[in-house]
Amino acid sequence: MDIFIASLAVLALCLPSITYGSMVRVRQTPATPNLPGTNYTFLGCFTDQGARTLGGATFTNTTGMTVESCVSFCSSQDFNFAGLEFAQECWCGNELANGGTNATESDCNFACTGDANELCGAGNRLSVYWNGVPPPPPPITVPSVGQWVSLGCYNDSVNARVLSVGVNVDGPFTVEGCTTACFNNNFPLAGMEFAGQCFCDTGLENGGAPTPLADCNMPCNGNSSEFCGGPNRLNVYNFTGTLPGPPDQNPGGPGPIDVAPVKAGLPAPWTYAACYVDNAFGRIMSTQLPDDQKVTVQSCLTSCDSQNFTLAGLEFGVQCFCGNTLIDGAVPGEENTCNMACGGNSTEACGGPNRLSVYTATKNVTALPVPTAQNTSLPGQWVYKGCLQEGFNGARVFPNEIINTDNNTIEACLNQCAAFGYPAAGAEFGNQCFCGDITDVENNSPGFSDASECNIACSGDPIHLCGGESRLQLYEWNGVMNDWHTPENTGRYEFFVPGVVVPLIVTLGINNKVTFVEKFGTSEFQNSTGAYELDLSLVDDFERTWRTMHVKTDVFCSAGLVLPDKGARQLVIGGWSLSSTFGVRLYTPDGSPGVNGTNDWEENVDELSLQRGRWYPSALVMSNGSILVVGGEVGSNGAPEPTLEILPTPEGGPTYLFMDWLNRTDPNNLYPFLHMLPSGNIFVGYYNEARILNPVTFDTIKTLPNMPGSVTSFLAGRTYPLEGTAVLFPQHAPYTDPITILVCGGSNFGVALDNCVHIQPEAENPQWVLERMVAIQARYDLHALPDGTFLIVNGAQQGVAGFGLATDPNLQALLYDPSQPVGSRISILNTTIVARLYHSESTLLPDGRVLISGSDPQTPGFPEETRVEVYIPPYLTDGRQQPSFTVDEQDWNYGGQYTIHVTLHEGTTDTMRVSLIAGNSMGMRTIFPEFSCSGNTCTVTAPPNAFVSPPGWHQLWVLDGPTPSHSSWVRIGGDPGELGNWPNFPDFTRPGVGPL
Repeated sequence: MDIFIASLAVLALCLPSITYGSMVRVRQTPATPNLPGTNYTFLGCFTDQGARTLGGATFTNTTGMTVESCVSFCSSQDFNFAGLEFAQECWCGNELANGGTNATESDCNFACTGDANELCGAGNRLSVYWNGVPPPPPPITVPSVGQWVSLGCYNDSVNARVLSVGVNVDGPFTVEGCTTACFNNNFPLAGMEFAGQCFCDTGLENGGAPTPLADCNMPCNGNSSEFCGGPNRLNVYNFTGTLPGPPDQNPGGPGPIDVAPVKAGLPAPWTYAACYVDNAFGRIMSTQLPDDQKVTVQSCLTSCDSQNFTLAGLEFGVQCFCGNTLIDGAVPGEENTCNMACGGNSTEACGGPNRLSVYTATKNVTALPVPTAQNTSLPGQWVYKGCLQEGFNGARVFPNEIINTDNNTIEACLNQCAAFGYPAAGAEFGNQCFCGDITDVENNSPGFSDASECNIACSGDPIHLCGGESRLQLYEWNGVMNDWHTPENTGRYEFFVPGVVVPLIVTLGINNKVTFVEKFGTSEFQNSTGAYELDLSLVDDFERTWRTMHVKTDVFCSAGLVLPDKGARQLVIGGWSLSSTFGVRLYTPDGSPGVNGTNDWEENVDELSLQRGRWYPSALVMSNGSILVVGGEVGSNGAPEPTLEILPTPEGGPTYLFMDWLNRTDPNNLYPFLHMLPSGNIFVGYYNEARILNPVTFDTIKTLPNMPGSVTSFLAGRTYPLEGTAVLFPQHAPYTDPITILVCGGSNFGVALDNCVHIQPEAENPQWVLERMVAIQARYDLHALPDGTFLIVNGAQQGVAGFGLATDPNLQALLYDPSQPVGSRISILNTTIVARLYHSESTLLPDGRVLISGSDPQTPGFPEETRVEVYIPPYLTDGRQQPSFTVDEQDWNYGGQYTIHVTLHEGTTDTMRVSLIAGNSMGMRTIFPEFSCSGNTCTVTAPPNAFVSPPGWHQLWVLDGPTPSHSSWVRIGGDPGELGNWPNFPDFTRPGVGPL
């Protein structure tokens, strides 16, 4: 049947509310923060390049940044502007400074790390929020101060001063203070430079000449509303009155400003290193703190030390940088070029223009060379291709982005892409890693650019380049990473029969008819009775092919399986809400092809019910023949039901057990994966975790490694609502190989997973192995076929399970062959025109075809799908005649030997195989038993015990080479739990116990 078949994939009505942040580009409306006592609103997307647009307080949260947390942080510190950048950074300020300007709103397209529904800027882009308080007016060039008149902005040089006499200014440094100092020393010209230096003279010297007024762009240290020059630029003023006396060439005080590095009194173990050249090839220190007009050497060292950095650097008198190495080709400069006074202490040198006063806590300074493209010592078969342009019109070349804020390296990026099956990788903007396919490069990029445009060092490896702005350092895998097969014989889809409802659970009965159970009570079909049976032999006669049946409560989001009793009764448990969540429903298949049965679904919640109401539970036939029921929620999108229980319900009052691991991972653990293991223990997979349980106490025996998620996030999940599917690899006699569990599909909270993972849970050191799929699918129908392969159909390439929560249907059928090497197991089969999203199923039929049904997405553009198709696998479309056989006995004991009589048309018994498929619902498994033949009479040895194959009904197949026969039903292991005598109520039919 559907996902149930493949072990749990019926999809649910509604997706529980999920909050999750990932650093991916999104298109959405900026959030409006709801913070009592504040009135911040979104102002727009602003540039933030070079000097900070918002230079106040800041913090970073790599996993929990939201608009609300940033606005709250800035508001608490009395800042009027709050800005979010790179998905995880928060910046505050009272003005938009340093040339920050409006950008296109769509430029701010990174989802916040703490809420994927909110925008947190982008690279060099700030999502800015403002409380409406006007910012202070921008600084101006003061036109006059008393009789001092501005002459404009003039050039200057440390080695050839335009105004030669430096003087100290008493009190805060302002235009007024500098002009007063020059007047007191009888100089008619005064000039302010670097925000805190004052020079006087009687005339302009050394070629002094006007420059653009905008060059003088540094606010005065003592008055941020005035400009006091800039780097090598003077705001010059001329006194128009009469001076009281001749100029004092040796003015009082220390005379010309004399600043020096601090070499004594520093906090241990810090010492002064040297004056270094900055920006010759790029910034030589990695971390810049917000500008501080009152910075001192001591305050900068303290800030860097508190963040565990071992190097500190000061520049431009007000800037503090931290790091552990000097990068980008740092070289020492002349000591006298670090000549700018610190904003908080005019005697201390705080670098200069493109000069850093560097201090060390280790007595050593490591200066790294200019970064280059890494083209040697690459992992695996990766090769460097060049500097690639990003996509057209701002689009991305690759679909998968990983932000490594502080630790991006080429090696780490390539290893991550390779681990998830991507043969193309790119690094950009220093901290971004992208993964994709080589065809993405061909389809999405205009081509390569000059190598010099990839000029940003990796955030975790400063000697190698990780792209540039809109430029990718491109690497490709030199070889075949994913050997996806494209066979000539792909099989095909065919229309089979018009349907009557959209089924939720589809099960093949031992009468070789197919039951359809739908969401009775919440059905879109007003005259629905909730259950129908399809006679496969009458599909050409619509009036006769469907038999109407009945359920009493809504089975929506229930679990289903086939019991090992004599009647092979079908069991459906749980449901939509209220009493239906306690429902236990039974149907005994009867009738025969072409002849209607008379049995119907039996249910009485007042007599027979679960101990706990369950929506989205799972069920498993255990080796002792009883039924394990696990998990779910208390009705639709209700509270978690983190318990398990047994059917038939043991005597002695409540016997359900609380499981903390279910409670902790709700709501992402619904329809958990359940499998009996050859040891007799139980495997359970839920969300992205897995463990092995004791089958008696249900204590955890072993916690397995977490399942790998997506290439961009380990938080992606595999069970509802993230919805993947799990099956067991085929087991082969003599059953000594470790069992392997395969899990395909899932979602990273809306971004579908494109991989399968498998594990041998009882191996000595079990680890998940990942294989990339051809198509991205949030959920799959994954069904075992008689030849030991698995057919993958249906599902979505985007979204999660639930109504209206997935789009972009998968129309491509795939074949997974576990007998092939890892990476070569996928074959691309045929396509359908029918979208099958939420509530779609696949069911193995007795003739080897696969019934394809359902789709109830309630997504605009996708209908309620009642059409029923079949997929005809390649083993039935290669022109071979199907073999046939008869079996002498239907009731098999463990280890027993049973006779079949075969008729082969293509080969001999030497090339023949025999297979058994159990559980055409939850708990499916495939077995290839031992057999021997004499002529056309063969003896098949049943599996040895209930651990290799729990008791139940199996489809028995004979394969003539690749071609399967029609199946026959056999029961293996009897009914050890005596389910045939349960439940003991008059309105339930009991098949009894004992041999068939």
